[in-house]
Amino acid sequence: MSSLHQSRPAEGVVLIEIDNPPANALGSAMRARMVALLNELEADHSVRAVVLTGRGKTFCTGDDLREAAASGRVTPQAVADFNAMLDRLETFRAPVIAAVNGHCVGGGLEVALASDIRLASTRAIFTAAGVNVGLMASAWRLPRIIGVAKAKVMLLTGLPVDAGVALANGLVTEIHEPEALLDAAIKLAARIATRAPLSVEATKRTASRAMDMDPAQAAVSNAQEIAILSASEDHADAVAAFAERRDPVFRRR
Repeated sequence: MSSLHQSRPAEGVVLIEIDNPPANALGSAMRARMVALLNELEADHSVRAVVLTGRGKTFCTGDDLREAAASGRVTPQAVADFNAMLDRLETFRAPVIAAVNGHCVGGGLEVALASDIRLASTRAIFTAAGVNVGLMASAWRLPRIIGVAKAKVMLLTGLPVDAGVALANGLVTEIHEPEALLDAAIKLAARIATRAPLSVEATKRTASRAMDMDPAQAAVSNAQEIAILSASEDHADAVAAFAERRDPVFRRR
């Protein structure tokens, strides 16, 4: 049966594994489960970072085309539901690391792009497959991450890109052997989880909006965030810890 598995491999870190053989597609039921799980984790302030991956040899292939075949097409409602799931992932309170372990296709590429950080296995394959199925996907997020020129090659050809090209283009930040990928992603998430959580969340929000703000808007946003952070107990303890030569204790308050 299709499922989303969750576990806690490190303090403050949740691992979500997409398990829907053979291609880890996110059909309507899986999308609903993903949104419900993210809502649940959002409310749990002990969660400070998330690692998202696929079970088996595939990361995710996007929407379940078997559902589309039943009606003869992908419906506008299915597209809207998929986009709502992506938006929920992208705006999740804590950082999300995509550990791309294999094929990352179509909507699956969008899932990776909606994550904050992407690590890849040496066997990972990335395909902007919209033009291959008479649709459009990744035309907004992909150019923002790797630039318009490089994105258009992927978007307009629908050709697969291997992990080496993905690294060179800035689509991913690290490549690991398949057996080492998950450990690397969890280690990175665990490091994030040790940082001041209110600061991490504010930094994620601000960085996510950075490309949409002019300098004046950025100055206002930064001032608002820093005003809140500077009054936090976490900041006060960090300053005291520096003077006392100890590690700060962050309590998210």
